[in-house]
Amino acid sequence: MRRTSKKSSSSTATASAGPTKAVSKEVERIDQFFYTYADNSSGMIDPEGIETLCSHLEVPHTDVRILMLAWKMGCDKQGYFTLDEWRTGLKALRADSISKLKKAFPELVQEVTRPSNFQDFYIYAFRYCLTEDKKKCIEIPVACELLNLVLGLQFRPQVDKLNNYLMYQNDYKVITMDQWMGFIRFCNEINFPSLDNYDSDLAWPLILDNFVEWLRENKS
Repeated sequence: MRRTSKKSSSSTATASAGPTKAVSKEVERIDQFFYTYADNSSGMIDPEGIETLCSHLEVPHTDVRILMLAWKMGCDKQGYFTLDEWRTGLKALRADSISKLKKAFPELVQEVTRPSNFQDFYIYAFRYCLTEDKKKCIEIPVACELLNLVLGLQFRPQVDKLNNYLMYQNDYKVITMDQWMGFIRFCNEINFPSLDNYDSDLAWPLILDNFVEWLRENKS
């Protein structure tokens, strides 16, 4: 009986070791993939490494999918991927090579564009562009690029007009998080281009009141 018990226990141990070994091999491949692009001195993938990664993925570094990838990794600093962030994102995407990462992009886009995730991604995009500690605003040109990137596909007419207004006006040099959140709320809630359900008495950021006024004045 003891022998049977020992054999059974040994079989269980071998079986349980199997998945663990497979996982460690996967992490090893993900790490090797990381060091293909990482800078030796910093131990991170820096802007130059990201440029190289993008060229291998055959996408521009300004492609929204790169921002989605940073969101999936939970990247903290714009233009830099740490090993831990890389592991987090690529394990979730089951991607340990360029070809697998390319194949994972459609699934990643689907995940981000789900209503339950998109708000989080939209907030993340703003915070990711706060390039300095304690910075709370982004400059108007950066905000326009970001709006184009994250809202352009879903709300092209609104984004085009909003960007035109932001570049035209002189009252604001930067955009706050409150204003940023107002933009997505506007796109989701306001009938466009009629604007017939926009009520300035409701709690809209002043910049949107000014935007709507500008739209109505320039309706032609």
